Parts: sequence; structure tokens; C-alpha cells
Amino acid sequence: MAPQTANALLSLGVEQRVPAGRVLIREGSTESHVVIIRRGLTKVTAEMADGRSALLSIRVAGDILGEMSALSGSPRSATVTMCGSGLVRFVHRRDFTPFLNDFPGAAVELATMVGERLRWSNRRRIDFTSYPLKTRLARVLAELAELYGQERRHGALEIGVRLTQPELATMCGAAEITVHKALRDMRRSHLISTRYGRITVWNLPELRGSADMAPDQRRPDAY
Repeated sequence: MAPQTANALLSLGVEQRVPAGRVLIREGSTESHVVIIRRGLTKVTAEMADGRSALLSIRVAGDILGEMSALSGSPRSATVTMCGSGLVRFVHRRDFTPFLNDFPGAAVELATMVGERLRWSNRRRIDFTSYPLKTRLARVLAELAELYGQERRHGALEIGVRLTQPELATMCGAAEITVHKALRDMRRSHLISTRYGRITVWNLPELRGSADMAPDQRRPDAY
């Protein structure tokens, strides 16, 4: 986004420091604000028919959330929760819509962002039907490590957000018990280590190989 456009957007609404666990958007609600993440990580989840919560994606600083419901007036389709403390800006629909009218380039970028998210969702559905669980899990972990990995000793990458096995299971479209077994196999192969919800990737190239990913295959905006 052009600096002038970004400055105009960030002049709208109210900026707040928020604690870990704060719900920024709640599934089913009819609030009409847009959330801009200024600092921190969030989880995007949705409730499934059986009552479980499915982890849909992770959003980071610079991402805009809730734009579709804000523009259409429809109920929220997912819940957005802060993973740790952060800084966010809340922009009401009455300010966001005129902003898009005044800055057509921002509207184009917003449409592009929505298209990229839809394309990723379609790709994930293809993964569910085309690859076995271990491959799907390796893909998820490799992408998370590349996007949110924090460098550790010996070139390891610690994924910068805590993930539970149920959350990984919903991301991979698998039962929790099968994800548990796949993680155990990866630990035994020294691809990863796990500790209190933190996952560290010790051999990213080999993990990418397990994920059946080409050497140059990256999805920088996947989540």
C-alpha cells in the first residue's frame, strides 16, 4: 500500500494495546468494524458442526481482518483471537467504506488480498484430497516455519505461535490421534521437537521434502 494511502488508513479509528487471549472478532456477531493488526499474532478459528473449534489461519502485523463482514453487513464467519499481547487498530465501517471510495488503489489491493486468501483456501482443500496426512502436516509445519519461524541454534526455526494438536488436526483435515502419531514420527526422525505447544523445526529442507514441496515453492501470504 502506498505510504499516503497507508497513512490515511491508519488515521482512522482507534488504536489499542490488547492482551493475549483478547477476542477481536467473534463468530456470528454483527459488529461492523475492521481490525488492522499493527503488532502481534492472531488465530482465526471457526466452530465446526460437532462443536470443535477449527483453526483456519494465522494473521500477523499488517493484515486487515473482518473486511468482508464490515462491507457486506453479514455476520462474522470466524473468531479472531490474539495469541500474545499486541497492538491493533479498530476502524468502523462508516469510516472504512468512504476510505475505499477515496483511495481506489486500496480497494484494488483489498480485492487482491481477498483473492489470495480464497486461492489458498482452494489449495488447502486440494491438499486434503490429494496427499496423505503426513504430507499435509509437513506442508503446514514447513509453511508456518517459513512464515513465522524464529531462528534458534543450529539453524533451527521455532514457530512463533503456540499450536495445540487439535488445532493442527483441523488445519490438516485429520483426526487428532493421527496427528499425534505423525508428530511422534517427525520427532523420532529429528525433523521437529515439541515443547508446551511450541514446535521447533530442526531440518526445514528435509521437512519440505516430506511435504512434497518443490525447492522454490513458497506461499508467503498463505496464512
